[in-house]
Amino acid sequence: MTGKHTTSTNWAPMLAELERGLLQRDVAARALLLAALAGEHVLLLGPPGTAKSELARRLQRLLPGAHYFERLLTRFTVPEELFGPLSLRALENDRYERLTEGYLPSAEVAFLDEVFKANSAILNTLLGLLHERQFDNGSQRLPVPLVCLVGASNEQPQDDSLLAFYDRFLLRVPVQPVDDAHFTALLLADAPGAGHTPANAQIHPNELQALRERAPQVALGETALALLLQARQHASDTGQTVSDRRWRQLVALLQLQAASRQASAVSPWDLWLLPFVLAADPVQVPGWTTLFMHAVARTAPLPLDGLERAVQAFESQLDTERRAPPDAQDDSAGKLALARAITRPGEESEMVRITSERALRRYSPVHIQARVAQCDELLNRLLALHGEWLAVAHAVLAQARAHPWLPPSWLLQIEVAHAERCSHLAGLCAQHQSTRNGFAALPVDEALTTLPAPVHWNAP
Repeated sequence: MTGKHTTSTNWAPMLAELERGLLQRDVAARALLLAALAGEHVLLLGPPGTAKSELARRLQRLLPGAHYFERLLTRFTVPEELFGPLSLRALENDRYERLTEGYLPSAEVAFLDEVFKANSAILNTLLGLLHERQFDNGSQRLPVPLVCLVGASNEQPQDDSLLAFYDRFLLRVPVQPVDDAHFTALLLADAPGAGHTPANAQIHPNELQALRERAPQVALGETALALLLQARQHASDTGQTVSDRRWRQLVALLQLQAASRQASAVSPWDLWLLPFVLAADPVQVPGWTTLFMHAVARTAPLPLDGLERAVQAFESQLDTERRAPPDAQDDSAGKLALARAITRPGEESEMVRITSERALRRYSPVHIQARVAQCDELLNRLLALHGEWLAVAHAVLAQARAHPWLPPSWLLQIEVAHAERCSHLAGLCAQHQSTRNGFAALPVDEALTTLPAPVHWNAP
């Protein structure tokens, strides 16, 4: 392959330019840039006022010399508004041709708001323009320079006649208003302006051509293939239909993403795109996201119920043995009552302290040794599991942080999930260590030889 090779760091300034001043748009920005690199189209699904058109305008500024076209579609929109007016000179010569300069057929980046409200005449023309990159102008079929069309809508189409057009958008990204956690930052943020696009945040044609030439050479790899098979099973289990064409387009997009990182094979982390390619409805996105998070980021909840019950069983047993009254022949309980009776309110005499200690049941050395040994067995399992998941967390987070396309908001979710899991396991270890120390500190009677029945915990 000829041309300049791009590296993962080349895309960071472009992503920064797309996200500049915008909150919670890291997923949409990454989807938009990858779509442009791959020559695919993006549908942004969300209410008005969520920066959908702003993202499209910023994408155009990343492409030096690219023409931009934008329209709000309604059921009254006529073809002339999108494709240009009829040429009067051509009509004089009995030719039905449009003047397309400045309209959609001449644009590299386009934004169509409320894209599904257009009439069938417009949608049929858009189908060919999006898929084949060609426009029928009179008797001529002309190529169009369109790199990426960004569509926007409040919802996915309900009419079956629109499904073919809906399918032309390879990436379909839900975009929601800023959440409560970022509301203050939204109010205090400066209004995003056009600004100047730095040279290092521009996509140069030779780099784009080199990337597209390299992408098909990237291997899919066994791990990524296994995850795609798992994704196909998920689609089947949840009753979602994904066309063969969309699966192949997904693989091509994954290869391009890997090529942009100078990788020789698709990484499991490249599959963060699954929800935005395979979900036909925004309500399906969380299920696909969970699939990725569990399969790749290892965030699936651990089956700790058995271990938690075991920790609680030992804790309950310790409480029982601490509260157990002394043997019948021991009169310590009576002495304790007398000591408390002769002590003034609010004071605790040394006699009460000593007598309280003697009022506790005493256990044989073998009893305490047996309890401590059984506690150590469970503690070792807890410590081993904690160490195992600390290692998993370090490995997973190192991989996630090294992937330049993974959205920062997703990385944060992964970090929180692993931190909470390791913290929970550390808490169980500390809780059980305290119980173990409690057994070791039980009052001892060296003359006793009673061996206790073991605590039943049956953790997996």
